[in-house]
Amino acid sequence: MEVLTTVIILLICLLVSNIISHYIPFIPTALTQIAFGIILALLFGELSLPIETHLFLLLFVAPLLYNDGRHFPREELWRMRASILGNAVLLVLVTTLVGGYFIHWMIPTIPLAAAFALAAILSPTDPVAVNGIAKRIHIPEKVLHLVRGESLINDASGLVAFNYAIAAVVTGYFSVWEATTDFFYMFVAGAVLGLVLGVLITWVRFTLRKQGINDVTFHSLLQLITPFVIFIITEEWFHASGVIAVVVGGIVHTLVREQTETMVAEEQVLTENLWTIVLYVLNGVVFLLLGLNIPSSMVETLESPNMENWLIIGFVIAIGIVILGIRFVWSYLFSPSDEKPTFANSLVVSLTGVRGAVTMAGVLSIPLVVASGEAFPERSLILFLAAGVILFTLIIATVCLPLVSKGEAATEGEPRQTDVQAAKQRLLQVAIQKLSKETGEYSEAVVYDLIRTYKRMSRRMQPEPESPEQQQKVREIRLLALKAERKYIHELLAQQKIDEELFVLFENALDYREEALSTDAQTGAIHLIGKMARGWMRLMGKFRKEKTGRDVNISAGKDIQLQALQAALHRLEEYGRAHDQKRIVDAVILEYRRMIAHLEHPTAGYHAEQEEQKEELRLKVMDFQRSEIRKMFESGEITREQAKELRRFVNSIESVALFEHAE
Repeated sequence: MEVLTTVIILLICLLVSNIISHYIPFIPTALTQIAFGIILALLFGELSLPIETHLFLLLFVAPLLYNDGRHFPREELWRMRASILGNAVLLVLVTTLVGGYFIHWMIPTIPLAAAFALAAILSPTDPVAVNGIAKRIHIPEKVLHLVRGESLINDASGLVAFNYAIAAVVTGYFSVWEATTDFFYMFVAGAVLGLVLGVLITWVRFTLRKQGINDVTFHSLLQLITPFVIFIITEEWFHASGVIAVVVGGIVHTLVREQTETMVAEEQVLTENLWTIVLYVLNGVVFLLLGLNIPSSMVETLESPNMENWLIIGFVIAIGIVILGIRFVWSYLFSPSDEKPTFANSLVVSLTGVRGAVTMAGVLSIPLVVASGEAFPERSLILFLAAGVILFTLIIATVCLPLVSKGEAATEGEPRQTDVQAAKQRLLQVAIQKLSKETGEYSEAVVYDLIRTYKRMSRRMQPEPESPEQQQKVREIRLLALKAERKYIHELLAQQKIDEELFVLFENALDYREEALSTDAQTGAIHLIGKMARGWMRLMGKFRKEKTGRDVNISAGKDIQLQALQAALHRLEEYGRAHDQKRIVDAVILEYRRMIAHLEHPTAGYHAEQEEQKEELRLKVMDFQRSEIRKMFESGEITREQAKELRRFVNSIESVALFEHAE
């Protein structure tokens, strides 16, 4: 009953803290929640929720990191792999060694192994707090990707180093060889198990669907419990890193689903809504628990007569500065090879290294006694220092990041946040990209019609028309496609696979289309010369061609036109791969695909089934757009008001669509 009461109180505080953050936005929600936890601990001394480190990782870290793995941009993850792995593994080891020696030098009463343990548990960063800060201020996108990417891994590396250091204090034994081999085993085995289990669970879901088990609630719940299953199997059965396993499992889940499985729109909406609620609760409760445990971890040290309180606070500040300083030097010396290191950027990277709940959960797991039966050396002081450094990094980031990031933004010339018009354009582009992947399940005519609708909306919202250079490039690419069509028709004529009369009809149509594109003198002259040459070749060909006496075959003409369009489409795709004109080429490719779709499925209007497909696909795309709005808000790219404006924008599209459907 006490645990249930505590959970309900924490949830109420979670709601109240978010209300306060709405009216006091310059204070991160994480700090507000920590303050609530401290107040609860001071007001209700008996209110507590003790939680073991392993259980904390299972209940909080596993689902949070699994979700991060699902949504982390994989292109960025791969492009920044060297920097992310360096920060997540090597920087953790450097922080453990340098920070440990510094702590032992400054406070000799803390044994060297215990000092290493404290430095190790202070090395993992907490992206949740950084996300809260990023909602209020501009942080460069590359820095956010780096912090989020390293946080996927450094929890595991920091905890492994911490556990070995604690074992050295408790047992008095430490082997570099054993520690190194175990470290690599936990990482490699965790990654392999995450890959295997992620694929296996996705295969199970796919198989159940094939067997007719299509209940969306069932599949959403299965997705929700996936990180817990992966973590438990990895940790309990194979003694590998469950943290690494859930990260890899999240990435694999998205990759496999994109390649082999089409999630129905209803399931996608339900799953994302469930994840939103779970993440909202977990992120908030983590910091409430952190605040709840801070007073108990500090009280013994503050009441000790052996050390002055101001001196202990000085230790906290010194350790915090050294920990952030190590991160600053590392980020300056080992910045990505394609970037020139700058003081401002390195300072932003170091300040975003906020410590949080994983640090507190780890340090609270320090045993009370060692193997000999003696008390763990300076345990209460280590708890105080860890809690103090967490608060120090949060406060420093809250105060300094807005100042530093403004200067950085001014230097880089980046906007503080995404403009609403640009965000709307992004939503339309997201819809187009999503639609282009749906041709396998839905009618191509339906898909391309919707793509054309979204492209038309995008063009209407363009702040400026295309430049003359862009318009000329579009004409050149369309002429290139026409040339491919004409080449195909001439090849058929040379092989005597097309009637002369049908050939003339195609030539006239191509001439008309080419003439429509010839808007300047140079292009018009080239068109005229080409037309004269083709007329001469046709005249000469008549003397060599055997008379067939066949009439123009309309059905054959349709097939030939379809094949000519496909030949042009193939030529455009080749051109797009060889030249850096993707946006323009894709626009022309879309025109040809739409023409092909209408030729393959000629109708005066849509059948009832196509209308249903169109409506279902449109709603699916809108759900995807709403998910994109949530991502932009959570990453700090847009404000709360901008998010509301974008939701109204999507709602207006939906209203118009529903009205048209009703009509």
